[in-house]
Amino acid sequence: MRLINTLHVGTRGLAWTALLGAGLIARAAAARADERPNYESDRRGVFLTFLNAPGPGEAIARSPRFGLSFGGEARPVLVDTGSTGIVVSAGRIPDVDALPSRPGRLTYTSSGRIMIGRWVTVPVTLSGRDGARVSTRPLPVLAVDRIDCTEKARSCTPEDAPGHVAMLGIGFGREDDSQTQSTPDTNPLLNAEPPGPGPVHRGYVVTKSGVHVGLTRANTRGRFRFVRLDPHPRVSGDWLGVPVCIGVNAREPGACGRALIDTGVTDMFLTLPPEQVTESLRTDGAGHRALAPGTRLRFRFGDAAGYAITSGDTAPPLAPERIVLNTTRPLPFVNTGLRLLNGFDVLYDADGGFYAFRARQTDDEP
Repeated sequence: MRLINTLHVGTRGLAWTALLGAGLIARAAAARADERPNYESDRRGVFLTFLNAPGPGEAIARSPRFGLSFGGEARPVLVDTGSTGIVVSAGRIPDVDALPSRPGRLTYTSSGRIMIGRWVTVPVTLSGRDGARVSTRPLPVLAVDRIDCTEKARSCTPEDAPGHVAMLGIGFGREDDSQTQSTPDTNPLLNAEPPGPGPVHRGYVVTKSGVHVGLTRANTRGRFRFVRLDPHPRVSGDWLGVPVCIGVNAREPGACGRALIDTGVTDMFLTLPPEQVTESLRTDGAGHRALAPGTRLRFRFGDAAGYAITSGDTAPPLAPERIVLNTTRPLPFVNTGLRLLNGFDVLYDADGGFYAFRARQTDDEP
C-alpha cells in the first residue's frame, strides 16, 4: 500500500491523504489539543501478536486468534471486537461447577446464535504467537451449556453441551444489540494487568497483526485521528458506537448513525433507510433485497477517517466478502467487518471515551 498526499483542503484547513487502490481517506492534519488525549505519562502495555497473523505484505482475511488459558494449557480463542465478554464452552473451564455463578446469555446477531449458560468469575491469561502474554483480574466469563437460535438466524444449529465455543469479546457499547449482560466488567482487555509502572490506561490498539493491550505513550504514537464517543445512557463507564455518515452513489445528504469495526466477521452488515438506496436495489438469488453491483458506498467517521468501496467488488483490501443489507431498522448502521484493518489501525480509549484511526503506511507497522 502506498500513502499519497492529495491537494484537497477542507473548510477547517485540513489536508487529506488517500490510499490508492483501497479508496482510503484519512485526515492528515493534527487534531486540536482538546480532541486528542494525552498519553505521555502512561507506561503499562503489552503487544500480543495474533496466532494467525498475516505475513508481511499479506492482508488480514480471517478472524484473528489469541491463546486463552484458565491456568492450564492455552487454547485458541477468536478475538472479537463485535461483542463483549469471554464466551467459552463450560467444559473448557477447570472446576467450573465449583465457581460462583449466575445465569447468563448472549446473542450474536450476525449469526443468530444464542449462547446460554452461567457467568463464572475467574482470572484468565491471554497469549500471542511470539509468547507474549497478559493476565487479568478475576472477571465474569460466560460458561456456555447450550446454544439456541434466533427465529431468523443466518448460521446456527441448536446444541446442548457444545465443546467448540471460544470467543474473546473485546468490544464496547454492545448492550443494546441483544447483549444486555455484556457490560465493561466482562471485557478482558479492560481488566488486564500489563507490565509497567503506574496505573493502566484502559484501552487498546487493534492492528492487522495483533493488539496493544493498555494505552501507552509508545503505542499511541503516529498519525492517529480521534473521534469523541458518546457516553452510554444506561451503562455507567461504557460508550456508544463510533459515529459514521454513509453515502450511497454520492447522494447528499448521507445517512448518519453508528459504526462497528468487527473482527468477528468478514462480511459487512449495512442498515440504511429505503430512500437512500431505492435506486440501487435488486433482488438476489435468495429473494432478499441487496445492493446492485457497482453501487458506491462512502463511510466517514467524523473528522477522523473515511473510505469508500463498491458493491460487488471484493478484490480491494478493505472490501468485505459480501454486503448484507437491512432497510427496515430505523437507525443507520454499518458493521464494517474485519477488512478495514487492512487500511487502518484502530484505537479504543475506554477511560477517556475516544476512538481513533491511523491510516497504515507500511506493512512493517505492528
